[in-house]
Amino acid sequence: MRERNLFKRVFVSVLGVAVTMLLLSVIVFYFARLAPGDPLQSFYGDAVESMTSSELMRAKERLGLNAPIYVQYIKWLGGVFHGDFGLSLKYKIPAMEVIRPLIGNTLVLGVLAYIIIFALAVITAVLCAANEDTVFDRIICKTGTALYYIPPFWLGVVLILVFSINLKILPSSGAYDVGKAGDIANRVSHMALPLVVMVASHVWYYAYMIRNKLLDEIRKDYVLLAKAKGLGKYSIILGHCMRNVSPAVVSIMAISIPHVLNGTYVAESVFNYPGIGSLAVESAKYHDYNLLMVLVLITCVLVVVSSIAAQNINAVIDPRTKEGAIK
Repeated sequence: MRERNLFKRVFVSVLGVAVTMLLLSVIVFYFARLAPGDPLQSFYGDAVESMTSSELMRAKERLGLNAPIYVQYIKWLGGVFHGDFGLSLKYKIPAMEVIRPLIGNTLVLGVLAYIIIFALAVITAVLCAANEDTVFDRIICKTGTALYYIPPFWLGVVLILVFSINLKILPSSGAYDVGKAGDIANRVSHMALPLVVMVASHVWYYAYMIRNKLLDEIRKDYVLLAKAKGLGKYSIILGHCMRNVSPAVVSIMAISIPHVLNGTYVAESVFNYPGIGSLAVESAKYHDYNLLMVLVLITCVLVVVSSIAAQNINAVIDPRTKEGAIK
């Protein structure tokens, strides 16, 4: 019975991912092609301006842009099932070959930012909850709120001016210096400023939510009983309150992935960091449809799979969640 329930949950999850990706691909495919702009400009460059009408028709036919949108989509979807995601119009090579060398940079930057953000968020939330309404709590709340509302783009420019141009101690762009792809210290120095921007613009948002969850838990009767037994406030928060709010924290971490991923894309654009974020902006700018579709699907997989993983982790942490899921 248990194995059948597990199989059912896995099947439903996989089916949900497939349906979500299919619907998203249809929406993005149609809206990308209906957006103003000429994809031929990406492929042929300025030569498009000197083409005759017949040459333009042949060029569209060669790239499959002359057929109705639904025909183009069916042809593209058929290629996907065979592992062919189409040709990048700008780079003139298969879209996956453009993405493959860059996705590692984005994953490293995103995962590091994600770990730092939630490590600091949990620490900050615990400290603020343990010192509610003190000067420390008020200073952290006001500072965190101010950082959250600073535009990441503006903060990135300021950091470049201070640390790259004036002090000359950190690089302003790229993932590493020429010839130093294997130098970890060099890579870390290039990630320093993007990480600062991402952490500064995200950490308080999640710390505030976790802080409020902890404060709700602290006001419950069992905490008063624990205090009466002589337990310290940090022992109570870390030993009891955090355990009880852990399902909520896991859910917050799961739903934060699109938010952090968006921050990664912004940081890559500001610091010219070679990753799929800056590539997504570039593909939209140049109407590189096939490249944009692959990037959207990759993002979709990351978001949906993380949500499913959070549900299953919650089922392990909180038995009530597991029972509800089985029913």
